[in-house]
Amino acid sequence: MEYSLMTKLAAEFFGTAILMIFGNGSVANTELKNTKGYHAGWLNIAMGYGFGVMFPVLMFGAVSGAHINPAMTIAQAVNGMFPWNDVIPYIIAQLLGAAVGQLVVFATYYPHYRDTEDPEAIFATFSTTDAEGSRFNYFLNEFFGTLVLVLGALCCLLLPWGAKDLAAASIVVGFIVWGLVTSLGGPTGPGLNPARDLMPRLLHQILPIAHKGGSRWNEAWIPVVAPIAGAIVGAFLFKLFFAA
Repeated sequence: MEYSLMTKLAAEFFGTAILMIFGNGSVANTELKNTKGYHAGWLNIAMGYGFGVMFPVLMFGAVSGAHINPAMTIAQAVNGMFPWNDVIPYIIAQLLGAAVGQLVVFATYYPHYRDTEDPEAIFATFSTTDAEGSRFNYFLNEFFGTLVLVLGALCCLLLPWGAKDLAAASIVVGFIVWGLVTSLGGPTGPGLNPARDLMPRLLHQILPIAHKGGSRWNEAWIPVVAPIAGAIVGAFLFKLFFAA
């Protein structure tokens, strides 16, 4: 069944919002003071992001492809797998969805933002940064992480076994994200998605949070450019070696 562009955009909007609620919500639950999950640990965050991708792909994969990520949209377009006319509308829907999802996280954890005095913990619930302060490492991590994510997701969703059983493929994509956060998440977070980093960073800048610190705009280009570059390479490798 072919859905209208507006229905596809709604799927991208809600899918990206759900990603943010599950993903950055799990970070807020772990990092902000006096939550029920305070100091729950990295596996709690990895699980949140894994489910945050799994559920939208299950819900909307058959509707819009559930890109929920501008890097995925751009990469598929560059490699001739997605129409260029739909790229800008998809990205706008994803950016708006990311903003709304982050606002939900902020609203639900508002008392805990007031309780938290550590600017690093607050910033972590919005955006990424490199643990060592290395822009090169930041770029490298986001590049390779997104490359693996896109290659893995396309193999799961578009190869014959996944195309015949989208639900099973969607679950595996969620586990890919879960695994990536546990394996390559240490240096940067990771972001792997320009919308997931850029819109929350903008909200971090403008929302009234007492101890939030700076929004680190001098490095904000990295989690935008590196995932796009990595995704393009990942989609290229899929098309070169595995596409029918």
